[in-house]
Amino acid sequence: MFGAGSETSANTIDWAMVEMVRDPRIMKKAQAEVRELFKLKGRVDENCINELDYLKSVVKETLRLHPPAALIVRECGQACDINGYHIPIKTRVMINVWAIARDPNYWTEPEKFYPERFIDSSIDYKGSNFEYIPFGAGRRICPGTIFGLRNIEQALAMLLYHFDWKLPSGIRSEELDMTEEFGVTLRRKNDLLLLPFSYHPLSVK
Repeated sequence: MFGAGSETSANTIDWAMVEMVRDPRIMKKAQAEVRELFKLKGRVDENCINELDYLKSVVKETLRLHPPAALIVRECGQACDINGYHIPIKTRVMINVWAIARDPNYWTEPEKFYPERFIDSSIDYKGSNFEYIPFGAGRRICPGTIFGLRNIEQALAMLLYHFDWKLPSGIRSEELDMTEEFGVTLRRKNDLLLLPFSYHPLSVK
């Protein structure tokens, strides 16, 4: 359980960083929000994370395009018929979270990473919007949702506040490999290599 919880958060942070690196506009906007909020404190204060509306939208969009659990397995509690198919009771069914979140019937330009789609949107993680269920839905929704989100948002806020991020020389953002690999979670096949440049050096005591 601890392994799955930490891997989902780590992979989401990885996906969020690579998506922002691919679009400097999003990176600059998220960084500006974080640095403006914490400029007087000189550090990221976890008590103020909820004020980072744009960063929260970046996380939401990351989980839409790259849900850690791409497939959710459930068991039918009763027999039913769906689109002419009879599903017997106790049948194991797999819900394709990845495909639902990229369905053009529900999302405009579904393949585009666009955090602004979640600004002033009522769509949330609670599982009541079935076009967006990165943590599942119903009574078996992920019990670690709030904890996982806080880990992700806190880590990203610190990465964006303290560092500017660049790709190694000779690598262009459009050349980044976005190949997915399915394991315990849906992760990037190849590691992301970025160069950090200190923005607010940590004081040494």
